[in-house]
Amino acid sequence: MTLHLLKLCVGAESIEDLQASIDFRLSEQRARGLPAEPFHTTRMVPTRKDELLDGGSLYWVIKGAIQVRQRLVDIRPFTDGAGVKRCHLVLEPLLHPTRPQPRRPFQGWRYLKAEDAPADLKRLGGGSDIPEAMRRELAELCLI
Repeated sequence: MTLHLLKLCVGAESIEDLQASIDFRLSEQRARGLPAEPFHTTRMVPTRKDELLDGGSLYWVIKGAIQVRQRLVDIRPFTDGAGVKRCHLVLEPLLHPTRPQPRRPFQGWRYLKAEDAPADLKRLGGGSDIPEAMRRELAELCLI
């Protein structure tokens, strides 16, 4: 059964900001001769790894609403240089805009059941080519 993760996207003001950050980190990895793969580092290791890797995604909360998701590719626990256990959530580089869904701030990440996850905008019959600011306004007016 598929399970997802939910995480606040700290520092990003928009989906475009998140994409720019991903692109920058990938170019840095390539410049250092490392494999270019997007990942997010977290301190807690998800215990429900099998469910998450069975088609799960990381849903990003940007400006108080779930706005986009990235498919989870792998979950890699590791210990950092200071001896602290951490985890890389390896992600697909492609961002999938979702129907905006309001969320209050929280710390860390949360599990998100598949039935509670917002639908992708493409599956809703369009909207992925609408500029993000307009998409937010339309969502606030309950038009998308």
